Amino acid sequence: MAKPRVTPWQDSDPVDPALLKSIQARRPGGELIGIDRVLLKSFPLATGWNELMVRVRKEFSLSLEYRELIMLRVAWLNKAAFEWDVHYPAYLDAGGTAEKAAALEESIISPQFDETETLLIRLTDQSTHGVLVDENVIEELKIRLGEKETVEAVATVAAYNMVSRFLVALAI
Repeated sequence: MAKPRVTPWQDSDPVDPALLKSIQARRPGGELIGIDRVLLKSFPLATGWNELMVRVRKEFSLSLEYRELIMLRVAWLNKAAFEWDVHYPAYLDAGGTAEKAAALEESIISPQFDETETLLIRLTDQSTHGVLVDENVIEELKIRLGEKETVEAVATVAAYNMVSRFLVALAI
């Protein structure tokens, strides 16, 4: 891994204790990871980011397996290795398979994905590459998932594009 382009927050640096505790609560064993330490350079950024990501990761009704599938696809498309490494085991824990994860690293959508997964991959690809998403992709997702979970799928793509762009730009 490359050296981050900014000096990460250090344990001896000042920090709001409540913010630190809330970020640690999202991490296994309370252990901060690289992105956390860079986010902590800016209190308002770390606060808002943490609030958003808690909602996306823990409160959406869209299945965790679908969210993790989206996260992995975004990570691969944006060459965010750190993001891939964090979400690969989470995808497996959520019910994804190693074979499907490997297929997410291919340009062509594999036939092993079901129709809903294929639509989520198309959504992710279109939104990540060109921002615009075909109307038929959204309409099909609404039929399969309903409007609420379609909104959550789009928000997951958007949130993890934010994450990957931050990671890649700052070499985290």
